[in-house]
Amino acid sequence: MKSNPEYHVYIITNRKNGTLYIGMTGNIKQRLHQHRNKNLKSFSGRYNLNRLVFYEKFNSPFLAIQREKQLKKWNRLWKVNLINDFNPDWEDLSLRFKNY
Repeated sequence: MKSNPEYHVYIITNRKNGTLYIGMTGNIKQRLHQHRNKNLKSFSGRYNLNRLVFYEKFNSPFLAIQREKQLKKWNRLWKVNLINDFNPDWEDLSLRFKNY
């Protein structure tokens, strides 16, 4: 039986109140693994962004892309407040997606 596809919008950082990267993926485990490999040619690799501090799940890629674009337009304070509401200690949430 085929499971329903899931899409995630996520924010990664290097430390509390550090540089933020917003992305969208259809495979969060694989994407987190890619960020942790630190491809130095990528933005996340250049700034050592590997701590998952926020995510939202969607059933539709269209809705996930819309949300990603919306968050990227937000000012930094709104993004920080979003993270603080979801994850006040800015803990690495990637353990929720085991085998990344």
